[in-house]
Amino acid sequence: MSIKRIPFNFPIFLTWLRIAAIPLLVVIYYVPADIMTLPQKNLLATILFISAAVTDWFDGYLARKWSQTSSFGAFLDPVADKLIVAAALLVLLNFDRVPVWVALVIIGREITISALREWMAQIGASASVAVHFLGKFKTATQLIAISFLLYDDKLFGVIPCGAVGRVLIMIATALTLWSMFYYLKKAWPVIAEKS
Repeated sequence: MSIKRIPFNFPIFLTWLRIAAIPLLVVIYYVPADIMTLPQKNLLATILFISAAVTDWFDGYLARKWSQTSSFGAFLDPVADKLIVAAALLVLLNFDRVPVWVALVIIGREITISALREWMAQIGASASVAVHFLGKFKTATQLIAISFLLYDDKLFGVIPCGAVGRVLIMIATALTLWSMFYYLKKAWPVIAEKS
């Protein structure tokens, strides 16, 4: 009996790097205050989070460009996205930069749609919940909002990142709910038929 190897290429490596950034993002805030100030922690966390967000776009682009797409990569990429967003939201929640209900809506939506996609794949109807532009726009808005909230200082001494981030996270939350209802509506005929 032969054991199949998990595929590995540069795009998948970038996805693994994104997953590796998750504990680092959290650990930064446990560095003692006499070693690193909160503004320094915020800056480092923001750089790390933005770097991870850039690899999210880059790994998919390279996988398609180099014809290195795989079912494992397609599985791992959204998992990495959801994990780093959830970790960042929990950090922000700890510093009172996002309301609890916002974190619950965003994380709850990700769990709901992931479970829906898994079930739809099992019954051979995954096309009805395929990734849509609305979902991608929601993710981009979340990533930008979280970046501003992590920094939580004046950018270039002018832009109040905390205030901008709070507005953007509300927009991201609205898009999160909208995209969840969009996918549920698309899946509803199949759900009704299989129930």
